Amino acid sequence: MSMNPIIPGYHPDPSLCRVGEDYFLVNSSFEYAPGVPLHHSRDLVTWTQIGNVLDRPTDLTVRMGIEGASGGIYAPTLRHHDGVFWMITTNIHEVARGHLLMHATDPRGPWSEPVHIAGLIGIDPDIAWDDDGTCLVTWSDVMSGGISQAAVDPWTGAVLSDPRRLWNGTGGAHAEGPHLIRRGEWWYLLVAEGGTGPGHMVTIARSASAHGPFEPAPSNPILTHRSTGDAVQSTGHADLVELADGSWALVFLGTRPRGTFPRWHTNGRETFLAGVDWVNDWPIVVEDRFLAPARTSGFTDEFREPHLHPRWISPGISPTAFATTGNDGLTLARGRDIESAAAARLLAVRAEDELWRATVEADGDLALSVRIDDAHQISVERGGGEVRVRVVIGPLDQIVVRQPTTAAVTLVVEATEYLADRGARRGPDLIRAGYLEGERMVELATLDGRYLSTEVAGGFTGRVIGLEALADDVRIRRFDYLPA
Repeated sequence: MSMNPIIPGYHPDPSLCRVGEDYFLVNSSFEYAPGVPLHHSRDLVTWTQIGNVLDRPTDLTVRMGIEGASGGIYAPTLRHHDGVFWMITTNIHEVARGHLLMHATDPRGPWSEPVHIAGLIGIDPDIAWDDDGTCLVTWSDVMSGGISQAAVDPWTGAVLSDPRRLWNGTGGAHAEGPHLIRRGEWWYLLVAEGGTGPGHMVTIARSASAHGPFEPAPSNPILTHRSTGDAVQSTGHADLVELADGSWALVFLGTRPRGTFPRWHTNGRETFLAGVDWVNDWPIVVEDRFLAPARTSGFTDEFREPHLHPRWISPGISPTAFATTGNDGLTLARGRDIESAAAARLLAVRAEDELWRATVEADGDLALSVRIDDAHQISVERGGGEVRVRVVIGPLDQIVVRQPTTAAVTLVVEATEYLADRGARRGPDLIRAGYLEGERMVELATLDGRYLSTEVAGGFTGRVIGLEALADDVRIRRFDYLPA
């Protein structure tokens, strides 16, 4: 298969639907707001972000700090039914309120306010309609440890039937991420098993009824890279779509670990694509059918549009609460105290490449950081007449270098190749922090990239590159993200 994701960077748990020639895809967003990024494509290979479904602060409750890391929005499902788009998901911080269900006639919005489906305790909800028009929610039932289903009223969130058990999977850990899909005379139940790590896999079962009983495929798992040397690992949590020509495709998450044993992945779980053939009414995954090109993900933002581009996100708070665009650029309200490592008003963008450089031109005291969470980050900070680099690794929080400066220097962070002698142990990359003198980077500190990897930090997200004001009256004139 191609090792190039169709949507790179921390974009896990893909779900998609097709309307005519158009494809729409959503991903998990966890503690970041706005929530549930939404992409559009005409060919399944090239995608453009067109918004975020949970884009109103009133729709989304997420938490700051290390306690909120990898909380928030889990595994959405996107479907189109009778002219209406539906998105269902779970906010793990409010799991007792029930799954969130929203609808829209245009996926670009506006989306309805969410209704909550209470009593179906669990994660990863799916939505489908039976032959008689009954709306079915199928989810990973944390109370029973399998996949369950109930009928609901999608307009109000009312539960209309007792939950029924559908399937426990094939015996792998954590049966989750269910999707109920109709093809011909069969209903298919697509499931993720093995945990979202090296043992991840996609399994499937079928039934003549949407309510089961479900018969597992004889070829399960239909997709896994466990115990292989493939460049893409942890493949799982998939969704199926029928193309306009009647063929089928599968989107799924995967990681790209690098370095020497045991290898580390840094940009989180990304979205990949494969083809599907049907043999005896069972899906056969064809991993090399679609060859996704290496994506050009660089961009420059001078923040002069009326609203932020949907790529910009913030942990635990909506960017609209502290970031304002205008003719003079981006104004950031004061964020964390200069002595604190915990983000308070961090405006961030996902790192989407393995090697890249980010620079910021700004007035005022600010920090430019690379982070997975508050306990795993490196930042170059300008303020108090100096530039300094802060490194946080778990309980270690240290200013590793200080250098006086009187100029409004351009701050730089970059991920570069980890060069080492043959046979030496290597991390995935090196993170360098400093500032520019003309076109030349003055490097102040370098961090082994394994300390900003999921294998060290844990959790479900990936690296983001963030901006935070360390004083009042901070204005960002330009931000550049350049893949190497």
